[in-house]
Amino acid sequence: MRFSKGLMAMAAAVMLPFSSAAQAAEERLLCVFDILGSSGDVYNVMKDYAAAAQAQGYALKLKAYTDENIAAEDLKANQCDMAAITGIRGKHFNTFTGSMDSIGSMPNYDVTRMVMQVLGSNNPKIKESLRGSSYEIMGVMPAGATYLFVKDHNMNTVNHLAGKSISVLEYDVTQARMAASVGMTPVMSDISNFAGRFNNHSVDICFAPAMAYAGLELYKGMEPNGGVVDYVLGQLSMQLIARNGRFGDEFGDWSRSYFGQTVLPRAMRLIEQFDAGIPEKWWIRISDPDRERYDEMMRDARVEMTKEGLFNKEMMTLLRNIRCRVDGGRAECSDRREIDW
Repeated sequence: MRFSKGLMAMAAAVMLPFSSAAQAAEERLLCVFDILGSSGDVYNVMKDYAAAAQAQGYALKLKAYTDENIAAEDLKANQCDMAAITGIRGKHFNTFTGSMDSIGSMPNYDVTRMVMQVLGSNNPKIKESLRGSSYEIMGVMPAGATYLFVKDHNMNTVNHLAGKSISVLEYDVTQARMAASVGMTPVMSDISNFAGRFNNHSVDICFAPAMAYAGLELYKGMEPNGGVVDYVLGQLSMQLIARNGRFGDEFGDWSRSYFGQTVLPRAMRLIEQFDAGIPEKWWIRISDPDRERYDEMMRDARVEMTKEGLFNKEMMTLLRNIRCRVDGGRAECSDRREIDW
């Protein structure tokens, strides 16, 4: 049987609306915490992510938050389909990736790069840890090494930190524990006010990534005789967390790969620019023996807090193995104390 051209055209016209509907991107809301709002680097990275996601079948509408707590609460309340928040806050959604920001666990950017690549690899065992009963980690990006910013240049050893006050995030008990363990006085703060307290000298010390030097004007708190202790306390991360059921499995795989292959190199370039943006006069260099001693202190604290359930053991094992793969000469690589207990 042969169809006339008119009949074929009619059939095409009838089918067209259904075809277009099937190809239309599904709309979702992506909530983004960026302390600088829609003008910040994190928001800009997520704008490009949203543009790329369009080709994967999702039209992501971005909403900027300058208060991270509200972004996290909106994700819990189903007001957001996915949210970009810090790993420290994200710990309440996934303890595996939420333990990445633990003290001293990523001592340099070589380790950080490898950790991010592993998380973006879609390895079946890793994916299993990224999926919980309610939320799924869709991507992780580094936000920079965290350092101690001090108002007095003489606060250059642990002994000199005793008795000093320090801003700690009130929703991360591990920060207060670590500060108290070396004799400092923790002052409960949040991301919106810790820098102000340091800058007006209400506290002696705060810790933050290098981006805060200019972004939050921490140089004001260091005037006239402060500095930045050149020891990496940890790595801050931003994590993209989605509610289960709002995105397909294939999109999750694409998203994690996008973070590992596209977001990671871009984030590292930004981080290195921020680190280089702190003038040499502010850096407080420490000796190699002190650095090794602090590494051991950090490890002791991590082991203790992991045993207490504050850090995820699986992630602690992964991080230890990557540290030793990058630098097999580290003291911790000759024993398995952080793994076998």
